[in-house]
Amino acid sequence: MEHIVFLTGHLAQPALQRVLAGMDAPFTWEVRDIGLQVAGLMTADMVRRRVGAPLVSSVEGEAPRPADRLLLPGRCRGDVQALEAHFGIPVQRGPEELKDLPAFFNRQAKPADLSRYRVDIFAEIVDAPRLDVAGIVERARAYVADGADVIDLGGLPATPFPHLEDSVKALKAEGFKVSVDSLDTAELLRGGRAGADYLLSLNLDTLWVADEVASTPVLIPRTPQDEESLAQAIETLRGRGRAFLADSILDPLPFGFTRSICRYQRLRDRFPDVDILVGVGNVTELTEADTAGMNALLLGMCEELQARAILTTQVSTHARRAVREADVARRLMHAAHENRSLAKGFTDELLTVHAKRPFPDTAEEIRQTAAGVRDPNFRVQVAEDGIHVYNRDGHRLAREAFELWPQLKLENDAAHAFYMGVELARAEVAWQLGKRYVQDQPLSWGCAVPRREENLDAWCAPGSTLRGKDETP
Repeated sequence: MEHIVFLTGHLAQPALQRVLAGMDAPFTWEVRDIGLQVAGLMTADMVRRRVGAPLVSSVEGEAPRPADRLLLPGRCRGDVQALEAHFGIPVQRGPEELKDLPAFFNRQAKPADLSRYRVDIFAEIVDAPRLDVAGIVERARAYVADGADVIDLGGLPATPFPHLEDSVKALKAEGFKVSVDSLDTAELLRGGRAGADYLLSLNLDTLWVADEVASTPVLIPRTPQDEESLAQAIETLRGRGRAFLADSILDPLPFGFTRSICRYQRLRDRFPDVDILVGVGNVTELTEADTAGMNALLLGMCEELQARAILTTQVSTHARRAVREADVARRLMHAAHENRSLAKGFTDELLTVHAKRPFPDTAEEIRQTAAGVRDPNFRVQVAEDGIHVYNRDGHRLAREAFELWPQLKLENDAAHAFYMGVELARAEVAWQLGKRYVQDQPLSWGCAVPRREENLDAWCAPGSTLRGKDETP
């Protein structure tokens, strides 16, 4: 059996060992740290100086054996052929990313475990007083399906909520955990007496509410800057033996966000074992930018803080996937933290607009494939230089769908023209954004758009646009 020695740096060594251990590899292996912090800075000259020749593997507990192949990091610069001459064995650059090693060896690594997470999601129904009980339950079901752990009933200033108790009981009957979020202590008491699991939010002056009900309170400072009042509230409930969560208040961008992060860190440093809640909706809702990246950053911060929960909302239409994104992000960040790895290679569900590797085939590779085509069926591929369309009659390249239309000669074939129009539109979007395009398949938008289940045991249909109107996918 072939024996391969993998060279790496200190930071990447644990991750490399995990990837290799997860592969059903047809070879034995050794990972060797050559004394470099970052593997990407490795050079061929450095390898020659630091690795002795001939290359002999020295795995602990095994007899020394000569290596059959040497694998370098993908970004290693220098003369690989000179290294082969030096060591007397084949030397290769591996893939640039560790997680691509299974594909490099045409093997499948064990999938990352994304079933575990640290942070619970409180999903707020901000207009609960304006919805009837049935509407609240319907909204709650959707939030839970997207990953919410607690349904938060948000009260509105100067807006009566006469069906608060009925709403809490209806949600509890569904098996949901419930929190009541209000500035009105009377509403908090009503919610607690109706069976709410949590109350948002109490400060040092309203702690008496916690004495009246069994609900777990979420503590906040009197004002965001009054950190000492939050500390006093924490000490008070600790003295009473009560469970609680603490929230330092996350301020929106660009009005105190950075300072508020510092407050959370000071809270964690002062109280290492306190359960923390972070109101991430103050950022995702109040910033007109795609929320997938914001949720990744915010949930990464929560993982570093070892926060217990977040409060998020889906009010603005641009934030309509916030709960689902937060669910993906918390699992991603927890897996990265547990594996002592950067948050890369675990899932692509938060890559909603761009793809990590959008163009798997080079223009030259496509040209070589096109040269061998002998039938009239159009193939569509996307590379860095644009959209490639080819069949036996020629190979066409453009960057806009309309540029290709006159070259396709489909004026007398309406069904085929419609199909090609849809495919070229998809290809154009993929090229513009840097997304992966696969003919006859919808573009992937990560968790922003639910993915259609694909039967990998069946042959691909001629294209979704060619199905009759009465046919179902």
